[in-house]
Amino acid sequence: MATKTSSEIIRDGLWDNNPALVQVLGLCPLLAVTSTVVNAIGLGLATLMVLMGSNLAVSLIRNFVGESVRLPAFVMIIASFVTCAELLMQAYTYELYQILGIFIPLIVTNCAILGRADAFASRNAPGPALLDGAMMGAGFLVVLVILGGMRELIGQGTLFVDMHLLLGPMAADWVIEPFGNYPDMLFMVLPPGAFVGLGLLIALKNGIDNHLKERQKADQPSTIPGSKRVRVTGNVS
Repeated sequence: MATKTSSEIIRDGLWDNNPALVQVLGLCPLLAVTSTVVNAIGLGLATLMVLMGSNLAVSLIRNFVGESVRLPAFVMIIASFVTCAELLMQAYTYELYQILGIFIPLIVTNCAILGRADAFASRNAPGPALLDGAMMGAGFLVVLVILGGMRELIGQGTLFVDMHLLLGPMAADWVIEPFGNYPDMLFMVLPPGAFVGLGLLIALKNGIDNHLKERQKADQPSTIPGSKRVRVTGNVS
């Protein structure tokens, strides 16, 4: 297996192999809790922490775990970090933890985390494994925040409502209301709106990728079909 460079790992996590837009993994919490930005940030940060911790731990023990217990060991490691994230949220952001509810413990079953542990962390050194976890988690977090912002803005006409649940009293006045007397659009707050929003984001990414491919083809030097370069040797009179 060829070792990826740091730039390739970063690009994979944020764009080329984004867990939400390309792998389409972890959709249950992604679609369920992204009704507001603060919910999206809370779940995204918890997932990021678990991804980084589990990738690092799996990489450190990769040479000491037999094939027969490999996956159970990975699940135990992931569950341990999820428990740590859950306890931290209970201690410092209890109201947000109550809102997110069962979706914090369900991070254990997120296929994106187990997939990275098995496909990358178990085959690479701790440094690249930690970077991969950070970039995959960041890519997942960015999609959560964009989708949460889209749904909150279209559904309720606000942005950054209830940010004090995550950042404390200093964020109580961060609410942005760009529209006056905005009629709530319930559809975007409900699960069908999450599916529509995610579909639009995936379509946008695919459109950008196709555009970049077309530009790359256009920048390549064109050749005339059937033309050949003749090699001439000797003197030409």
